[in-house]
Amino acid sequence: MRNLKHVVITLLLVTFSCTSGPKAIDYGNEGCFFCKMTIVDKVHAAEVVTKKGKTYTFDATECMVHFLNTFDTATIKLYLSNDYNVPESLIDATQSTFLISKNIPSPMGAYLSAFKTQEEAIAIQLQKGGEIYTWNELLIHLNK
Repeated sequence: MRNLKHVVITLLLVTFSCTSGPKAIDYGNEGCFFCKMTIVDKVHAAEVVTKKGKTYTFDATECMVHFLNTFDTATIKLYLSNDYNVPESLIDATQSTFLISKNIPSPMGAYLSAFKTQEEAIAIQLQKGGEIYTWNELLIHLNK
């Protein structure tokens, strides 16, 4: 019985130590992997999680996109951006809608914000102006 208990505890430790999900960004202390600036903006930060569970954090989605040009994207499991409407909340960037609006500054000057739904992005676009992009459209636009 004692050995069974050790086996169960070991399995639980292995299971939880091998998860490869997002981690909370330590705002004000953690640096952007791409531009090295300290991440302070809780609305525009981003994160990449590899299939092995390593995380790379960024002060803005545009830094994450530029980082992708220097990294083996086949190893990436998750692309995450902060949700404009829910600061500090990371959402799946590949399923997000993006707004580039000169009326919403972002840390690196791309004026880029992520939204969980297209409807949310359109609502802010009606107030602030700008152009709407899907993830794939954004990658093309930022890599021109």
